[in-house]
Amino acid sequence: MADHTKQTILTALSKRLSFDPKNLSGDIEKSDLKSLCTNILKSSSNNNSSILSNDEAMKWIAFADSFPLDSEASAGAINSLNDELVQRSVLVGNGFKLSEIDLIVYLAIHPCMIAMSKSAREKFLNVLRWMDYVQSKEDLKDIAERIPVEKARFIPQVSKSVAVEANLNVKGTVKDAKADTNAKDDSAKGSKASGTEAAKSIQNNTAVKKAKNNKEAAGVEQKKPETEAAAKDDVPVSLLNIQVGLIRKAWKHPSADSLLVEEIDVGESKVRQVVSGLAKYCSPDDLANRRVALITNVKPGKLRDVVSEGLVLCASSEDHSVVEPLLPPEAAQVGERVCFSGHEGKPEDVLNPKKKQLEKITPHLFTDENGVATYKGIPFMTSGGPCTSSIRKGSIK
Repeated sequence: MADHTKQTILTALSKRLSFDPKNLSGDIEKSDLKSLCTNILKSSSNNNSSILSNDEAMKWIAFADSFPLDSEASAGAINSLNDELVQRSVLVGNGFKLSEIDLIVYLAIHPCMIAMSKSAREKFLNVLRWMDYVQSKEDLKDIAERIPVEKARFIPQVSKSVAVEANLNVKGTVKDAKADTNAKDDSAKGSKASGTEAAKSIQNNTAVKKAKNNKEAAGVEQKKPETEAAAKDDVPVSLLNIQVGLIRKAWKHPSADSLLVEEIDVGESKVRQVVSGLAKYCSPDDLANRRVALITNVKPGKLRDVVSEGLVLCASSEDHSVVEPLLPPEAAQVGERVCFSGHEGKPEDVLNPKKKQLEKITPHLFTDENGVATYKGIPFMTSGGPCTSSIRKGSIK
């Protein structure tokens, strides 16, 4: 790593943590980045003990420290980072707050990225998306030049019915204009009687146009409530309280061959008892000590006389021949809430079954081509990374 880059990282980190670099002991130029960053994180007034004990965080500090100066080697390192960011939004943390680790790695690769041509940078779309996030969270204007990131424009699709209606309107207007022109020509050439007939023709055409416009306006009036109703039907995923759970024990339901009963730890004072329709796909031994994504704010109820206090989210193949619970990463904390970037609302205390909130959200849950669990393409994120499944492009319920 170049000395200039190391100094930039120390300046940004010290500024962020209100730390005076003069308090660092030893020769800064001869010290490696890992030891310098560790000293700043330990000495700052913020509590960074969780970062320093996080193996993933230390791995990324080492990545920044060993980032190569050679252009070909550095492009290879950025490509590796790009692959890592396929299944994660940030390097460390949940993304609600920028982590110091993300800032360090950003500044380590910044000189290489800023030196690239636009076309070369666009090969690393995941890195660009992540760098844009860092730039939006941290004021770096006096430290590092902003990396330009062009965001794709959203162009709404016009439905076929609207396009046909618009085309008919244009044709009707042209036709009416021709009729008016012909009527005026006849009026100029003909007698008083023919002039009267032309005038009547113009009036008739005008009346037809008005009736048509009124009809179209009425159509717009009728469509507006439907659009509003559709908007009201869109239930935010933030209403769900999805938590990382650990199955402590599982057994067959005493009176239903298709059901299993699990005791799931979500970091509460007692485990939750949950009934799942997994007996056809998993054995109790398969589920013991397995992590799951559990919806904990569904209304408790009984399934065949056994109380159930949650819903295990599972991925399913297209023909439903394979079903398996989503798998949060091992680094995720038991009990932490699964989050979705851009959907940071507060969950309902208990979902209202009458509003069918869950039924309106689940059609938007699926696994992508990499097996990452998503809501409308946004990953199920935890502090340790996204929830996944071996089932690709499957539905989630």
